[in-house]
Amino acid sequence: MSAAADAPVVVGVSGTEQSLPVVRLAAREAAEHGRPLHVLHAFNWEAALAAPSVAGARAEAERAIDRAVEVANEVAPGLPVDARVVEGTAVGALLRRSESALLVVVGDGGMATRDCVPPDAAAVQVASRAGCPTLVARLGPPPVGPVLVGLDGSPTSRSALDFALDCAARHGGRLRAVRVIDPDDDGTRPGQDVADLLAERGGQHPTVAAEAEVVRGDPGQVLIDESRTARLVVVGTRGDQPWRGLLGAVSQSLLYHAPAPVMFVRRVTDAPPERP
Repeated sequence: MSAAADAPVVVGVSGTEQSLPVVRLAAREAAEHGRPLHVLHAFNWEAALAAPSVAGARAEAERAIDRAVEVANEVAPGLPVDARVVEGTAVGALLRRSESALLVVVGDGGMATRDCVPPDAAAVQVASRAGCPTLVARLGPPPVGPVLVGLDGSPTSRSALDFALDCAARHGGRLRAVRVIDPDDDGTRPGQDVADLLAERGGQHPTVAAEAEVVRGDPGQVLIDESRTARLVVVGTRGDQPWRGLLGAVSQSLLYHAPAPVMFVRRVTDAPPERP
C-alpha cells in the first residue's frame, strides 16, 4: 500500500503543552516530505457536557488548534496547514485519517518513563492499527545521531529499511542497520544478508552513509540500547494483514522503552488470506 502523492502528514493535539513538541516534529516531517500538515483535535462531548460551559470547552479546543498552527508555522513558514476540531475520540480520528495519510505523528504520553502502559493508550492503538507509518514522538529531544533500523530478514523489515534510508537521506545521510541474532548463531549468513540488502536498497540513496552490524542477544533489548544514540528508530511491525491490530514483541519493546522517536512501518497486503 503506497500513499498518494498529495497525502498529508497527520498529527493529533490535545491542547496541553506536551503536544506542542509533537506538532513541531510533525511540521518538520511534512516540510521535509513536501506534504501538507493536517492537525486534528478531538472534541470530547462527554467532558464538554460535564464542564461548566460547553461553549467554553469548545473555545478551548479552538485555542488548542490555533496554537498548534502557530507552532507549525514557526517551524516551517509557508507550510500548508489544515487544522480542525473533529468529534469523537482522538484514536478514532487518527485511525480514519491514517488510511489516506503519508504519516501519522502521535505523542507517547510519557510512556517511556512509566513502568505500566495501558493497552488503550493512544500511541499503542495508533501504532498497532494505523493504515500508514506511525511516528511516536518523545517528550525530550533526540540526540544528533544516525537513523537506526532493525532488520530481521522479513519483507516488512525490507519496507522499514526503505523508509529508514529515505529518512536518513533527509536527516544528514547516516544510517545504522542492525540485525539481532540468537547467541548460538555464527552470524555469517545474517551478516551477508544484511550487507547484500544494504547494497541492493542503498543504491537509491547514494548520499547515505550506511553501516551494518549483526549483534547477538535479545532483539528488543539490543535495539533499545542502540536507540540511546539514535535520532530516530525505524522498525517494521508484525501483522501484514489489512485488518491489523497487533504489534510484535520487538515493536512493543521499542514503543514502551526506546528513548528516541520510533517510526513503525507496516507492510500491508491487499487482501486477507482465504480461509480453508
